[in-house]
Amino acid sequence: MKVLGIIPARYASTRFPGKPLIDIQGKSMIQRVYEQALKATSLNKVVVATDDERIAEAVKNFGGEFVMTGSTHQSGTDRCAEVSQHFPDFDTVINIQGDEPFINPKQIDLLVSCFEEEDVQLATLIKKIHTEEELFNNNIPKVVINSRQEAVYFSRHTIPYIRSAEKDQWLNAHQFYKHIGIYGYTTTTLHEITKLLPSSLEVAESLEQLRWVENGYTIQTRITAIETIAIDTPEDLNKIIR
Repeated sequence: MKVLGIIPARYASTRFPGKPLIDIQGKSMIQRVYEQALKATSLNKVVVATDDERIAEAVKNFGGEFVMTGSTHQSGTDRCAEVSQHFPDFDTVINIQGDEPFINPKQIDLLVSCFEEEDVQLATLIKKIHTEEELFNNNIPKVVINSRQEAVYFSRHTIPYIRSAEKDQWLNAHQFYKHIGIYGYTTTTLHEITKLLPSSLEVAESLEQLRWVENGYTIQTRITAIETIAIDTPEDLNKIIR
């Protein structure tokens, strides 16, 4: 198995323009993500995928590798699909979020381990929910898994609904999971799913992985105990620095 790590990075952002280039204690965010990804022993190569010359120049300056992509991609998955065409000898792609500067390389290795199993098409990470704040936060996607730890459904709503208990007892009645947004794909599956049209469930929940579920793809999961810290707004950055 030959694994390519891709970090999609775009300059435009409604809530935080120029986010990949923000300074975090002496290093840009994209450099921190890149350096963390390099520590993952399961990756054979790491590249940044961007359509912006400013980001490309920053990556070049810290000695990283990048690939310029088209500017019309709707998601990081689409950007990964274009980049993977430049590396035809890789059979597995890991989509590493470009706004998580402190991603733990062990999480990447855990995700890659999914593809050691036969017939895995897609993979992602999940984490146990321990607080009501996370459980009832619609900005945190929840996931239901089956006995093989395959994802059955993702939702911004709290699922499953516990009919036999009051909501303040739900955490005692069932083990809930939240989705950690890092994806792995076989290159074959990656190119297949980017040809799919947006699905009704995806549009309803605004979660692209539902397009894959709705079209019959199986998503393998692994449970991580490590928390991720994403920077979506300037306020998130201030919290991390503090």
